[in-house]
Amino acid sequence: MKTAESKLDKSYAPHVALLLVQMFFGSLPVIGKIVLKVVPAFGLVGFRVGITAVCLVIFQKYRGDFWLAERKDYLRLFVLSIFGVSLNQILFISGLSLTKASNSSLLAVTIPIFALSVGAIFGIEKLRFLKIVGIILAAVGVILLIDPRKASFSSQTTLGDLLIVCNSLSYGIYVATSKETISRNGAIKSMTWLFIFAAAICIPLGAFSMSSVDFGTITPMIWLLILHVAIVSTALPYIFNAWALARVNPSTVAVYVYLQPIIGFMMAVIFLGEEISLFTVLAAILIFSGVFLVTKKFNRRSDKIFNHKITRKTTKQDKII
Repeated sequence: MKTAESKLDKSYAPHVALLLVQMFFGSLPVIGKIVLKVVPAFGLVGFRVGITAVCLVIFQKYRGDFWLAERKDYLRLFVLSIFGVSLNQILFISGLSLTKASNSSLLAVTIPIFALSVGAIFGIEKLRFLKIVGIILAAVGVILLIDPRKASFSSQTTLGDLLIVCNSLSYGIYVATSKETISRNGAIKSMTWLFIFAAAICIPLGAFSMSSVDFGTITPMIWLLILHVAIVSTALPYIFNAWALARVNPSTVAVYVYLQPIIGFMMAVIFLGEEISLFTVLAAILIFSGVFLVTKKFNRRSDKIFNHKITRKTTKQDKII
Protein backbone atom coordinates (compact mmCIF):
# COMPACT_ATOMS: atom_id res chain seq x y z
CA MET A 1 0.00 0.00 0.00
CA LYS A 2 2.77 2.38 0.93
CA THR A 3 4.59 1.68 -2.33
CA ALA A 4 1.44 2.26 -4.34
CA GLU A 5 0.77 5.58 -2.62
CA SER A 6 4.34 6.70 -3.25
CA LYS A 7 4.05 5.77 -6.92
CA LEU A 8 0.74 7.62 -7.24
CA ASP A 9 2.26 10.71 -5.63
CA LYS A 10 5.16 10.73 -8.07
CA SER A 11 3.16 9.88 -11.17
CA TYR A 12 -0.14 11.72 -10.91
CA ALA A 13 -0.59 13.94 -7.87
CA PRO A 14 2.08 16.55 -8.79
CA HIS A 15 0.53 16.97 -12.24
CA VAL A 16 -2.95 17.40 -10.78
CA ALA A 17 -1.50 20.03 -8.44
CA LEU A 18 0.21 21.81 -11.36
CA LEU A 19 -3.04 21.81 -13.34
CA LEU A 20 -4.83 23.45 -10.39
CA VAL A 21 -2.01 25.99 -10.17
CA GLN A 22 -2.65 27.11 -13.73
CA MET A 23 -6.42 27.23 -13.17
CA PHE A 24 -5.95 29.46 -10.10
CA PHE A 25 -3.32 31.64 -11.77
CA GLY A 26 -5.51 31.80 -14.87
CA SER A 27 -8.14 33.84 -13.03
CA LEU A 28 -5.62 36.54 -12.05
CA PRO A 29 -5.34 38.71 -15.20
CA VAL A 30 -9.08 39.38 -15.53
CA ILE A 31 -9.69 39.96 -11.82
CA GLY A 32 -6.44 41.89 -11.48
CA LYS A 33 -7.45 44.25 -14.28
CA ILE A 34 -10.72 45.03 -12.47
CA VAL A 35 -8.97 45.74 -9.16
CA LEU A 36 -6.26 47.84 -10.83
CA LYS A 37 -8.91 50.32 -11.96
CA VAL A 38 -9.26 51.35 -8.31
CA VAL A 39 -6.10 50.14 -6.55
CA PRO A 40 -2.55 51.04 -7.75
CA ALA A 41 -0.24 48.21 -8.79
CA PHE A 42 2.05 48.40 -5.74
CA GLY A 43 -1.00 48.61 -3.49
CA LEU A 44 -2.43 45.39 -4.95
CA VAL A 45 0.96 43.69 -4.54
CA GLY A 46 1.06 44.78 -0.89
CA PHE A 47 -2.44 43.41 -0.23
CA ARG A 48 -1.71 40.23 -2.18
CA VAL A 49 1.55 39.40 -0.41
CA GLY A 50 0.46 40.62 3.03
CA ILE A 51 -2.83 38.69 3.15
CA THR A 52 -1.16 35.56 1.82
CA ALA A 53 1.64 35.83 4.40
CA VAL A 54 -0.88 36.14 7.27
CA CYS A 55 -2.86 33.12 6.04
CA LEU A 56 0.26 30.99 5.70
CA VAL A 57 1.67 31.98 9.10
CA ILE A 58 -1.62 31.14 10.85
CA PHE A 59 -1.87 27.80 9.06
CA GLN A 60 1.77 26.87 9.69
CA LYS A 61 1.52 27.85 13.37
CA TYR A 62 -1.54 25.60 13.63
CA ARG A 63 0.49 22.73 12.17
CA GLY A 64 3.07 23.30 14.94
CA ASP A 65 6.21 23.02 12.82
CA PHE A 66 7.22 26.61 12.07
CA TRP A 67 11.03 26.81 12.03
CA LEU A 68 13.31 25.79 9.17
CA ALA A 69 15.58 22.74 9.09
CA GLU A 70 18.85 24.65 8.75
CA ARG A 71 19.92 28.19 9.65
CA LYS A 72 21.27 28.74 6.15
CA ASP A 73 17.80 28.04 4.76
CA TYR A 74 16.59 31.39 6.10
CA LEU A 75 19.07 33.16 3.84
CA ARG A 76 18.29 30.83 0.95
CA LEU A 77 14.55 31.44 1.25
CA PHE A 78 15.10 35.18 1.61
CA VAL A 79 16.94 35.20 -1.74
CA LEU A 80 14.32 32.93 -3.29
CA SER A 81 11.57 35.23 -2.01
CA ILE A 82 13.09 38.12 -3.95
CA PHE A 83 12.91 36.25 -7.26
CA GLY A 84 9.86 34.06 -6.62
CA VAL A 85 7.60 36.53 -4.82
CA SER A 86 8.73 40.16 -4.45
CA LEU A 87 10.10 40.81 -7.94
CA ASN A 88 7.68 38.34 -9.48
CA GLN A 89 4.62 40.05 -7.97
CA ILE A 90 5.82 43.62 -8.52
CA LEU A 91 6.91 43.06 -12.12
CA PHE A 92 3.80 41.10 -13.13
CA ILE A 93 1.18 43.38 -11.56
CA SER A 94 3.00 46.50 -12.76
CA GLY A 95 3.35 45.03 -16.25
CA LEU A 96 -0.28 43.94 -16.31
CA SER A 97 -1.37 47.50 -15.52
CA LEU A 98 0.60 48.82 -18.51
CA THR A 99 0.02 46.21 -21.22
CA LYS A 100 -2.76 44.10 -22.69
CA ALA A 101 -3.86 40.67 -21.49
CA SER A 102 -2.99 39.07 -24.84
CA ASN A 103 0.55 40.46 -24.60
CA SER A 104 1.08 39.14 -21.06
CA SER A 105 -0.19 35.68 -22.05
CA LEU A 106 2.11 35.57 -25.07
CA LEU A 107 5.17 36.71 -23.10
CA ALA A 108 4.56 34.10 -20.38
CA VAL A 109 5.86 31.58 -22.94
CA THR A 110 9.38 32.62 -21.90
CA ILE A 111 9.08 31.24 -18.33
CA PRO A 112 10.00 27.59 -19.14
CA ILE A 113 12.79 28.80 -21.44
CA PHE A 114 14.32 30.85 -18.61
CA ALA A 115 13.80 28.04 -16.07
CA LEU A 116 15.42 25.40 -18.28
CA SER A 117 18.29 27.71 -19.24
CA VAL A 118 19.07 28.70 -15.64
CA GLY A 119 18.79 25.08 -14.51
CA ALA A 120 21.17 23.93 -17.26
CA ILE A 121 23.71 26.68 -16.49
CA PHE A 122 23.92 25.71 -12.82
CA GLY A 123 23.82 21.96 -13.45
CA ILE A 124 20.42 21.58 -11.77
CA GLU A 125 18.53 20.52 -14.88
CA LYS A 126 19.69 18.14 -17.62
CA LEU A 127 19.27 19.69 -21.04
CA ARG A 128 17.68 16.72 -22.81
CA PHE A 129 16.97 16.97 -26.52
CA LEU A 130 13.34 15.79 -26.33
CA LYS A 131 12.71 18.19 -23.44
CA ILE A 132 13.85 21.10 -25.59
CA VAL A 133 11.67 19.85 -28.46
CA GLY A 134 8.72 19.67 -26.05
CA ILE A 135 9.21 23.26 -24.90
CA ILE A 136 9.46 24.46 -28.51
CA LEU A 137 6.30 22.57 -29.51
CA ALA A 138 4.37 23.98 -26.56
CA ALA A 139 5.64 27.50 -27.29
CA VAL A 140 4.54 27.25 -30.93
CA GLY A 141 1.15 25.98 -29.78
CA VAL A 142 0.66 28.94 -27.44
CA ILE A 143 1.70 31.40 -30.16
CA LEU A 144 -0.77 29.82 -32.57
CA LEU A 145 -3.53 29.89 -29.95
CA ILE A 146 -3.08 33.53 -28.99
CA ASP A 147 -2.13 34.70 -32.51
CA PRO A 148 0.60 37.37 -32.20
CA ARG A 149 -1.23 39.47 -34.81
CA LYS A 150 -3.83 40.20 -32.11
CA ALA A 151 -1.22 41.39 -29.63
CA SER A 152 -0.33 45.06 -29.88
CA PHE A 153 3.35 45.59 -29.11
CA SER A 154 3.12 49.33 -29.63
CA SER A 155 5.20 51.98 -27.88
CA GLN A 156 2.32 52.43 -25.41
CA THR A 157 2.73 48.91 -24.08
CA THR A 158 6.50 48.48 -24.48
CA LEU A 159 7.29 49.17 -20.82
CA GLY A 160 4.56 46.77 -19.65
CA ASP A 161 5.79 44.10 -22.06
CA LEU A 162 9.35 44.49 -20.79
CA LEU A 163 8.17 44.17 -17.19
CA ILE A 164 6.33 40.92 -18.03
CA VAL A 165 9.49 39.50 -19.64
CA CYS A 166 11.51 40.45 -16.55
CA ASN A 167 8.80 38.79 -14.44
CA SER A 168 9.21 35.61 -16.48
CA LEU A 169 12.96 35.68 -15.95
CA SER A 170 12.54 36.23 -12.20
CA TYR A 171 10.05 33.39 -11.83
CA GLY A 172 12.18 31.13 -14.05
CA ILE A 173 15.17 31.68 -11.74
CA TYR A 174 12.99 30.82 -8.72
CA VAL A 175 11.61 27.63 -10.27
CA ALA A 176 15.05 26.44 -11.41
CA THR A 177 16.83 27.03 -8.08
CA SER A 178 14.30 26.37 -5.32
CA LYS A 179 13.79 22.59 -5.51
CA GLU A 180 16.40 21.49 -2.94
CA THR A 181 15.47 24.00 -0.22
CA ILE A 182 11.73 23.44 -0.63
CA SER A 183 12.17 19.65 -0.62
CA ARG A 184 14.14 19.82 2.64
CA ASN A 185 11.66 22.03 4.51
CA GLY A 186 8.34 21.10 2.91
CA ALA A 187 6.11 23.12 0.59
CA ILE A 188 3.88 24.97 3.05
CA LYS A 189 6.64 25.85 5.51
CA SER A 190 8.83 27.09 2.64
CA MET A 191 6.01 29.20 1.21
CA THR A 192 5.32 30.65 4.66
CA TRP A 193 8.85 31.96 5.01
CA LEU A 194 8.99 33.09 1.38
CA PHE A 195 5.97 35.31 1.97
CA ILE A 196 7.18 36.50 5.39
CA PHE A 197 10.35 37.82 3.75
CA ALA A 198 8.44 39.19 0.75
CA ALA A 199 5.91 40.92 3.01
CA ALA A 200 8.73 42.89 4.64
CA ILE A 201 9.42 44.41 1.22
CA CYS A 202 6.00 44.54 -0.46
CA ILE A 203 3.79 45.78 2.42
CA PRO A 204 5.73 49.05 2.97
CA LEU A 205 5.74 49.69 -0.79
CA GLY A 206 2.01 48.97 -0.93
CA ALA A 207 1.24 51.17 2.07
CA PHE A 208 3.11 54.09 0.52
CA SER A 209 1.28 53.57 -2.78
CA MET A 210 -2.12 53.41 -1.05
CA SER A 211 -1.52 56.66 0.88
CA SER A 212 -2.95 58.66 -2.01
CA VAL A 213 -6.01 56.43 -2.55
CA ASP A 214 -9.50 57.33 -1.32
CA PHE A 215 -10.61 54.14 0.46
CA GLY A 216 -14.22 55.23 0.04
CA THR A 217 -13.92 54.35 -3.67
CA ILE A 218 -13.07 50.73 -2.86
CA THR A 219 -16.37 48.85 -2.87
CA PRO A 220 -17.07 45.59 -0.97
CA MET A 221 -16.88 43.74 -4.28
CA ILE A 222 -13.37 45.08 -4.90
CA TRP A 223 -12.33 43.93 -1.41
CA LEU A 224 -13.68 40.45 -2.20
CA LEU A 225 -11.74 40.42 -5.46
CA ILE A 226 -8.59 41.44 -3.57
CA LEU A 227 -9.13 38.47 -1.22
CA HIS A 228 -9.59 36.24 -4.26
CA VAL A 229 -6.31 37.51 -5.72
CA ALA A 230 -4.50 36.92 -2.42
CA ILE A 231 -5.88 33.49 -1.53
CA VAL A 232 -7.15 31.74 -4.68
CA SER A 233 -4.72 33.32 -7.16
CA THR A 234 -1.69 33.47 -4.87
CA ALA A 235 -1.57 31.39 -1.66
CA LEU A 236 -3.07 28.18 -3.06
CA PRO A 237 -1.14 28.08 -6.36
CA TYR A 238 2.17 28.92 -4.65
CA ILE A 239 1.65 26.07 -2.16
CA PHE A 240 0.61 23.56 -4.83
CA ASN A 241 3.47 24.71 -7.08
CA ALA A 242 6.03 24.24 -4.30
CA TRP A 243 4.59 20.85 -3.35
CA ALA A 244 4.84 19.68 -6.96
CA LEU A 245 8.33 21.18 -7.38
CA ALA A 246 9.62 18.90 -4.62
CA ARG A 247 8.46 15.89 -6.66
CA VAL A 248 9.18 16.69 -10.34
CA ASN A 249 11.83 18.49 -12.39
CA PRO A 250 11.81 22.33 -12.48
CA SER A 251 11.19 22.39 -16.25
CA THR A 252 8.09 20.22 -15.73
CA VAL A 253 6.71 22.80 -13.31
CA ALA A 254 7.58 25.64 -15.67
CA VAL A 255 6.07 24.08 -18.80
CA TYR A 256 2.62 23.88 -17.21
CA VAL A 257 2.36 27.64 -17.74
CA TYR A 258 1.49 26.71 -21.33
CA LEU A 259 -1.84 25.36 -20.11
CA GLN A 260 -3.00 28.80 -18.95
CA PRO A 261 -4.11 29.99 -22.42
CA ILE A 262 -6.01 26.73 -23.00
CA ILE A 263 -7.72 26.99 -19.61
CA GLY A 264 -8.57 30.60 -20.32
CA PHE A 265 -10.00 29.72 -23.70
CA MET A 266 -12.08 26.89 -22.25
CA MET A 267 -13.53 29.30 -19.70
CA ALA A 268 -14.31 31.73 -22.51
CA VAL A 269 -16.14 28.98 -24.39
CA ILE A 270 -18.16 28.04 -21.31
CA PHE A 271 -18.98 31.51 -20.01
CA LEU A 272 -18.78 33.71 -23.12
CA GLY A 273 -20.00 31.30 -25.81
CA GLU A 274 -16.85 31.54 -27.96
CA GLU A 275 -16.39 28.90 -30.68
CA ILE A 276 -13.62 26.31 -31.03
CA SER A 277 -11.86 26.38 -34.40
CA LEU A 278 -9.59 23.83 -36.07
CA PHE A 279 -6.77 26.34 -35.52
CA THR A 280 -7.39 26.14 -31.78
CA VAL A 281 -7.45 22.33 -31.83
CA LEU A 282 -4.07 22.29 -33.60
CA ALA A 283 -2.62 24.66 -31.01
CA ALA A 284 -3.97 22.50 -28.17
CA ILE A 285 -2.42 19.35 -29.69
CA LEU A 286 0.97 21.07 -29.91
CA ILE A 287 0.76 22.32 -26.32
CA PHE A 288 -0.23 18.98 -24.82
CA SER A 289 2.41 17.20 -26.95
CA GLY A 290 5.01 19.58 -25.54
CA VAL A 291 3.84 18.96 -21.99
CA PHE A 292 4.03 15.19 -22.60
CA LEU A 293 7.62 15.36 -23.86
CA VAL A 294 8.79 17.55 -20.98
CA THR A 295 7.09 15.42 -18.30
CA LYS A 296 8.07 12.09 -19.88
CA LYS A 297 10.51 9.89 -17.94
CA PHE A 298 13.83 9.34 -19.72
CA ASN A 299 16.41 6.62 -19.18
CA ARG A 300 20.08 7.37 -18.84
CA ARG A 301 21.06 5.88 -22.20
CA SER A 302 18.82 8.36 -24.04
CA ASP A 303 20.64 11.24 -22.36
CA LYS A 304 24.17 10.37 -23.50
CA ILE A 305 23.92 11.61 -27.09
CA PHE A 306 22.82 15.12 -26.19
CA ASN A 307 24.03 15.62 -22.64
CA HIS A 308 27.70 14.61 -22.76
CA LYS A 309 28.74 18.13 -23.77
CA ILE A 310 27.01 19.84 -20.87
CA THR A 311 27.70 17.34 -18.06
CA ARG A 312 29.31 19.07 -15.12
CA LYS A 313 30.36 17.95 -11.69
CA THR A 314 28.25 19.47 -8.95
CA THR A 315 27.67 18.61 -5.32
CA LYS A 316 24.89 19.68 -3.02
CA GLN A 317 27.17 22.37 -1.63
CA ASP A 318 27.78 23.75 -5.12
CA LYS A 319 24.13 24.09 -6.03
CA ILE A 320 22.75 27.60 -5.86
CA ILE A 321 20.23 28.17 -3.09
